[in-house]
Amino acid sequence: MKRILLTTVAVIALGYGASAQAQTKIELQRFFGACEADYGTVTDVSAAVGECGIITALVNKFEADNPDIDVSVTTVEWPGYDQLNAQLASGAAPDVVSMHYSAISDYQSRDLIEPIDEVLAAEGVTSASFTDAALNGVTKDGKLYGLPFDNWTMLFHVNLNLMKEAGLVNADGTPILPKSAEELVAQGKQFKEKTGKPYLVQILANETASYARVIYTLLQQQNADFFADPTAIKLNTPEAKAAVELLKRIKDEGITTTGLDYAAAVSAFANGDGGIAVNGTWLIGDYVAQSEKDGTALAKGYTVYPIPQLFPGQDSTYADGHSWVMPKKERSPEQIAAVGKLFKFLADNDFQWARTGHLPAAKAVFDMPEFKALPHRDNIAKIAETGRSLPAEVQRQFPIQDIIGEEIGAAVNGDKPIDEALTSAETRINELLADL
Repeated sequence: MKRILLTTVAVIALGYGASAQAQTKIELQRFFGACEADYGTVTDVSAAVGECGIITALVNKFEADNPDIDVSVTTVEWPGYDQLNAQLASGAAPDVVSMHYSAISDYQSRDLIEPIDEVLAAEGVTSASFTDAALNGVTKDGKLYGLPFDNWTMLFHVNLNLMKEAGLVNADGTPILPKSAEELVAQGKQFKEKTGKPYLVQILANETASYARVIYTLLQQQNADFFADPTAIKLNTPEAKAAVELLKRIKDEGITTTGLDYAAAVSAFANGDGGIAVNGTWLIGDYVAQSEKDGTALAKGYTVYPIPQLFPGQDSTYADGHSWVMPKKERSPEQIAAVGKLFKFLADNDFQWARTGHLPAAKAVFDMPEFKALPHRDNIAKIAETGRSLPAEVQRQFPIQDIIGEEIGAAVNGDKPIDEALTSAETRINELLADL
């Protein structure tokens, strides 16, 4: 009898072990920061705040809902493409990777990522469920090469407490924002005189992306078709010169912070060291949370708007987005199915991600009462219409961003004449594109 019992126990143990081993494992690699200490075990996504917290809780929730799937997460420093390139070269790419819309062309054109139409179709996810802006970001040659997750842009995050002190609020408490380049400078001077602080909080140190995104916006506002040919940029133009002259004047007039990197700029605005932070949609959730805490610089005094139209061409702002792509690699049918389930889960929970401040990729989220109830969404809703990305055919957008940031930064800081910086940027970018 003892022998029979032992045998039965052994069979049960073997069965359990086989069941555990049958779990399908997929590897997910992402940016958005690391926050395991705060959210490593959180499955209540509604309790999470910020990009890192929400994406961490989403993956935790997906695993809890799908115990047969193990999602192994690797967090990389933004934007993570150097690491991905090395992984692709060595044949060790993850199954799912976070990728900006602006980077997809680089990988799709070299056949390094998979089209995902069939993966989504197997889960009943159709392209019709996504916004046009989101679909434009992930569609190449008529196929979807990523699951669209959001659209994002740079914004004016406003400290209403300081704006009131500067006399720059309307009777209804909304901020008075500039409607031209001249008004921006004038309001900046007034703000500094009244508060003793800089009007703008900008990321001007160890950063190229911010310069490029703002320049793109100012060029779009002047109807400058600077990438009419996606293989060659035009930057040595009156429109580009006017945009850089404005950025340089803002610095020379002393109405902006200087020497702040990304982290320092985020903290400076939260601490009340300036009136308007020029930063991304992803910070809305964090700043709203701070404004709801007594004793903070933003207490009961935070709002947010798109970058104002400063040039009389069109109301426009440069926009990009985040997606999830499948690098080219061998996968089992079970792994492909697991990725499909993950994609459907992320699409179904796009509202939760939209709480960061990003604009939803899923159309249905815009009609949800929960989304409409989120703070300040009415203020930025027009970005769904005014947000514009670079032409989808433009490759090497991240290296281009770096070149523009380097050259424009040199001009703004007075290290190069503006014309020389623009000419150098145009030459360097076109040489880069000519080598594709």
